[in-house]
Amino acid sequence: MFKHLLFVTLSCLSLLTLQAQKAITLEDIWKKYTFSTRSVPGFTFQNDGRHYTKLDRNKIVQLDLTTGAATATILDPATLSNNVQIEEYQFSADESKILLATGIEPIYRHSSRATFYVYDRSQKQLTPLFAEGKVMYASFSPKADKVAFVYKNNLYYKDLTSGKTTQITKDGALNAIINGATDWVYEEEFSMDKGFAWSPDGSSIAFFRFDEQEVPQFTLTNFEAGMYPDYVTFKYPKVGEKNSKVGIHIYNLSTGRTVKTETDPATEYIPRIKWTNDPNKLSIFLLNRHQNQLDLVFADATTGKTQLILQEDSKYYVDIHDNLSFLQDGKHFIWTSEMDGWNHLYLYDLSGNMVRQITSGKWEVSSYYGVDEKTGTLYYQAAENSALERQVYQIGLDGKNKKALFAEKGWAEAQFSPTFSYYVIDHSTANSPSTYTVFDQKGIKVRVIEDNVFVKNLQKEYNVQPVEFFAFKSRAGVDLNGWMIKPANFDPTKKHPVLMFLYGGPGSQEVKDSWRGQNYWWFQLLAQKGYIVACVDNRGTGGRGEEFKKMTYLQLGKYETEDQIDAAKYLGNLRYVDQGKIGIFGWSYGGYMSSLCLFKGAGTFKAAIAVAPVTNWKWYDNIYTERYMRTVQENPNGYKDNSPINFVDQLNGEYLLVHGMGDDNVHFQHTAELVNALVDADKQYDTYFYPNRNHGIYGGNTRFHLYTKMTQFLDDKLKGPEQKPNGAYAREALDRDLTKYRQQPIKPRTTQQQPPQIKQ
Repeated sequence: MFKHLLFVTLSCLSLLTLQAQKAITLEDIWKKYTFSTRSVPGFTFQNDGRHYTKLDRNKIVQLDLTTGAATATILDPATLSNNVQIEEYQFSADESKILLATGIEPIYRHSSRATFYVYDRSQKQLTPLFAEGKVMYASFSPKADKVAFVYKNNLYYKDLTSGKTTQITKDGALNAIINGATDWVYEEEFSMDKGFAWSPDGSSIAFFRFDEQEVPQFTLTNFEAGMYPDYVTFKYPKVGEKNSKVGIHIYNLSTGRTVKTETDPATEYIPRIKWTNDPNKLSIFLLNRHQNQLDLVFADATTGKTQLILQEDSKYYVDIHDNLSFLQDGKHFIWTSEMDGWNHLYLYDLSGNMVRQITSGKWEVSSYYGVDEKTGTLYYQAAENSALERQVYQIGLDGKNKKALFAEKGWAEAQFSPTFSYYVIDHSTANSPSTYTVFDQKGIKVRVIEDNVFVKNLQKEYNVQPVEFFAFKSRAGVDLNGWMIKPANFDPTKKHPVLMFLYGGPGSQEVKDSWRGQNYWWFQLLAQKGYIVACVDNRGTGGRGEEFKKMTYLQLGKYETEDQIDAAKYLGNLRYVDQGKIGIFGWSYGGYMSSLCLFKGAGTFKAAIAVAPVTNWKWYDNIYTERYMRTVQENPNGYKDNSPINFVDQLNGEYLLVHGMGDDNVHFQHTAELVNALVDADKQYDTYFYPNRNHGIYGGNTRFHLYTKMTQFLDDKLKGPEQKPNGAYAREALDRDLTKYRQQPIKPRTTQQQPPQIKQ
């Protein structure tokens, strides 16, 4: 009897706890943003290495990094005759002047235009930069006496002493010629939009010139224009189509002369330029169309002639990076490469001779933070302990004296002051949000800027479930990593529905010991509703070396799909999983993957949600797609066998297809053509379209609306009517125990059989 009484008591307590648990709502996540963490954005460090600035109620305020105390107000526009609204700002190299941006208009993912002002700190004077309209990429010269910018696809500079503005190029034209900026595909796939750079002494400006006249155009429809929609047309090179003809030009301010640099005829792309410390020597990255050969060349600023310094070749493709760092000794530079199968740091001389490999081992250098040349120390982030984690390290230029600056388990990222006197660590885990901590050069903790303790309290208040990591071996014999969130009322004797989340694209990672942001709370909401949420990183993802990442070459989607199907089968064999109720959800590449998994994994997945998916690789941009797949003509089977549109006839499950109709990245064409194929194959599906929304599908009530639909879809199609609502399992267990207890014969109580003492 004691055992029965105790079990009933524990069941009652369990039910009370369950009922006391606060329910997470979609309104909390996507309307009230109740759970949003406080972040510390990139620091605008000052030259002294101890102070930084931030925008606070339209004032630029100086703060002490070590105390967090405000030490000065550097600019308050309210004290000036022109009280501008500051949206962004940047200091000149000597901090004597500040560029202010207002009225910012986004163009694509990174690019924007704005109205700029120059503030002279000594004269306390604010001056408009350019009166004719909004400009792009306004940037001080090294001596702070000039500002260069782009206006209507032409490059200009303004002399701040004389006030004279000089137009460097005159042939810029919409959808034809771009000077000083980049085209759409460079911005998206090479993560660069500003297309010019001042020489170290300010005597020259190197700039990109794009001739995109032969690039095919794509048109988006804007349905908010009025009685008739507007049409936005831009150049978008799809697979196999012509690219912009790109050249690097160098303009000399004193002579007014422009020279074009030499490039190899095999060069298709120029993904980076960077000045060396010599004002007459510009470094340029040259890349062939297959993107498997990268040349680093130095160009003479006077003649334009180039010299090959370093060449990287790969049987797959070469990833572009920003880790080229020229040392002040004028003799060496830092470079990162996967030449030994893992991404590591190398030291070269200016003739292109490797001096040494600085880091080595079967692990990845994931970020390079810079070098303190006074001490000969490099700083970097690495996945040395685990592919699921990142720690921060330092090492000597000689490859010796490696030391972990921050070695705690989880995910750490660093920001260093210009003098490397202090650094700020952003550290989180899958179960704890970011904590931002200041350390000094010796690694001593100075202070905590933000610990997001209120989010940790919310986790307790809402009784969130821990993210648990697991690993399994696929049918190909590959160890794959995953994480799982179990239901709030988890009963291992019951069968639970599963939602798998994925991205899966080349070099990406979703299975990592770091905070997940807003989706974390949606996953917890689903856990409260009785779902298991799981995620697995397939072959092709990052953190595990070049071979693991690049083995999907020419077969993008094939091995990833196989691994995700294996993951679903692994989960389905767990005793607490209902293998007939496994769903999968992804966005962008993840939407491409969720579609393929549903179509190819017949009988494995009951439902799939695909948001903004690629459905046919030949319709996506050429830089991304050809990097991994080459062209359709070169690799017809790779395209045919791995594009979801070719497998709609195999659809056997519930399918929700979502797309933003203003998506400039993965065009709505992908979904429109897939819908045509589904109709032709007589396959039923659900769709949600969002007019004028781009690839992120956000703004106003959009995210709340989308996640409401996705949640309802899962409840209707995946969870099923036989699944009990939140708390039902515990209540049913309690009812069974009470019934069983009442049916027990009553026995005389002895002194040894005392009822348990319950603390109220």
